Amino acid sequence: MSATAASAASESHLTDAERQLLERRLLGERRRVLHALQRTGRLRDESGATDGGRMPTHPAELGSEAAQELVDGALSAHDARTLAEIDDALRRLYRQPARFGLDEETGEPIPFARLDIIPWARRGMPRT
Repeated sequence: MSATAASAASESHLTDAERQLLERRLLGERRRVLHALQRTGRLRDESGATDGGRMPTHPAELGSEAAQELVDGALSAHDARTLAEIDDALRRLYRQPARFGLDEETGEPIPFARLDIIPWARRGMPRT
């Protein structure tokens, strides 16, 4: 760990106000993602159909329904991964607030501007 990273580990590069803002952002994103996952779950009935079990009247509807199910599944999988990242970020924030916002690989501070956009970020911007 570099001297800068060791120093950052002992005292946070984020102010209390910045950490509070990031906590509110994380909790807000968590609510949004949970709502999206719940909405997707409610769109399906017990048979797995998205339209209440209505039989398609045209062959093209079969393809459209299958395509929509693929999109819904991909969005749900993405939302589930995002929710896991958010929950992990909240755990890091609550357990070690002074270390929150440090790059997991280098230990260097992640710029607040990046955390403001993606508050669950684990790494700073890749270097070119």
